[in-house]
Amino acid sequence: MRLLMYTSAFCGPCAVARRVVERAGTLVPSLSVVERDIASWPDEAERDGVRMTPTLIVADDAGTEVFRGEGPPSMPQLLQALSRALPGE
Repeated sequence: MRLLMYTSAFCGPCAVARRVVERAGTLVPSLSVVERDIASWPDEAERDGVRMTPTLIVADDAGTEVFRGEGPPSMPQLLQALSRALPGE
């Protein structure tokens, strides 16, 4: 499963989201995280429909988006979103 996280450099909520994602990564070893700063990736952010930071997009192993959230998630929210990317869900 893959988590694409759009952030910005001076975004307080982005720092919170990073910490939650890091903790989730220790619980879900198959999680692949890609972080993109919207200042460096503006075309991709626009293509992906990012309206604010942080935006988290979870995709399953086939690359299908299964969850999208704006703002920093709580750990339970993120784990529930990641469960949608598990095979058979």
